Amino acid sequence: MRVLVAEDEEILAELVATGLRRAGFAVDTVYSGDAALAYLGLHDYDVVVLDRDLPRVHGDDVARRLIASGSRTRILMLTASGAMEDRVAGLDLGADDYVTKPFEFPELVSRVRALRRRSVRPVPPQLERHGIRLDTVRRSALRDGRELDLSPKEFSVLQLLLEADGGTVSAEELLERAWDANADPFTGAVRVCMSKLRAKLGEPALIRTVQGVGYAL
Repeated sequence: MRVLVAEDEEILAELVATGLRRAGFAVDTVYSGDAALAYLGLHDYDVVVLDRDLPRVHGDDVARRLIASGSRTRILMLTASGAMEDRVAGLDLGADDYVTKPFEFPELVSRVRALRRRSVRPVPPQLERHGIRLDTVRRSALRDGRELDLSPKEFSVLQLLLEADGGTVSAEELLERAWDANADPFTGAVRVCMSKLRAKLGEPALIRTVQGVGYAL
């Protein structure tokens, strides 16, 4: 759900981030290796889209440090070189996948989504519970056959609740997984989003508040 894009070409970084957000991911962008390490130390990302040729700290060194830390963050490495030797070198560093520039954006989104599934316990592309069916690839949601018109944020929150399989998800975890680093934890964003999501799901109510703990489906 949460992706870090580390790419020193700022226009490309923002284009990638915009496309990933449209696909439902919460995305942060950085333009140097030292900034990437700082963000990776602060937030729990599912995937980092990592350019190899980053300034200040090379992308290879970012990958080495991330792997040495024992992080579960998956690494999708970007490079301008499509030579086999470079692909092998990147994968040998510990990268989980490798994409050469230029690339087709739908493929990049698909690869990020696939890596995200590997960063946590396996999750099927379709999630179902209490009459709700969520297709995480087509980004569609139904309740008892009725199509739900959800915003990207509402979809992400509902997905996290479904993935919890009846367990409780805290507001802090929702904020961490579904919002980016610019989210203000004191704005009540989770509460507002949850209120809108409950209204769209309709009756009978499915999302319950566990006082002092979080939310459960």
